[in-house]
Amino acid sequence: MLSVIIGLLHPGAMGAAVGAQLVATGQHCVWVPDGRGPATRRRAEAAGLVALAGVEELASCEVVLSVCPPAAALEVAQQVARTGFTGYYIDANAISPRRSQEIATVLDGATVVDGGIVGPPPHRPDTTRLYLSGAADAVSRVRALFADTIVEPVVVPGSVGAASALKLAFATYNKVSHLLAAQAYALAGQYGVDAELRELAAAVFPTTPLAAPERLTSVGQRAWRWAPEMAEIADACRDVGLPAELLDAAETFLEHWRQHKDEPDLTLDHLLAALSRPRA
Repeated sequence: MLSVIIGLLHPGAMGAAVGAQLVATGQHCVWVPDGRGPATRRRAEAAGLVALAGVEELASCEVVLSVCPPAAALEVAQQVARTGFTGYYIDANAISPRRSQEIATVLDGATVVDGGIVGPPPHRPDTTRLYLSGAADAVSRVRALFADTIVEPVVVPGSVGAASALKLAFATYNKVSHLLAAQAYALAGQYGVDAELRELAAAVFPTTPLAAPERLTSVGQRAWRWAPEMAEIADACRDVGLPAELLDAAETFLEHWRQHKDEPDLTLDHLLAALSRPRA
């Protein structure tokens, strides 16, 4: 595989892990440290990413990969567009199909490939997929970049927006089911039957979040990212005439946990207690 210069924006937990996979296959990955904090810098260095002097240097990249919070996806694309970038732009964020198409319009001088990452940051095989849609030749080129990594590239038939639609459809079930489990345990706890709920869930729904409430703390730590994703899913629903009230409620629900952003010692008790307090 020929090595290309890939700009990665920005190396959070997911972006840095994806970048590390690309670096391991011989790709030259760069990033822009402007405005980033110490934790981001540590992740970028550990992943083997090379710092650029400024965002304008992205213009010389052959590929730019955007992995950022959903609310920032359009702004990041606009920043890249202002550099005059003309390569392949992969938007791998949890955004609505309409937002993906807006980004393609903003980057009219580049070739945009729609992406959707499903699974955790890639640290072991068979856990993380990157769904891709768009022009066939562009998707094929991007797919080849990940062929030798543990990130599994999967082509989705259709134009820009199709991969995002699949990502959001999956997230609707996957993420809202975790919120329902949290609500269920908060309710059971108030009435003193949470232990019984855990036993019942283990017997009837053994593979669901309801049977493993200890995993819910990771949801609280990521609520600041999940809330805007719920807003994107709600927009995607409205765009095709589907009810969006459930997703609006999910966004509101997650606001109870914003103060727990990346909190390393968060416990289930603290997480559930936050549901009884006014939103931050």
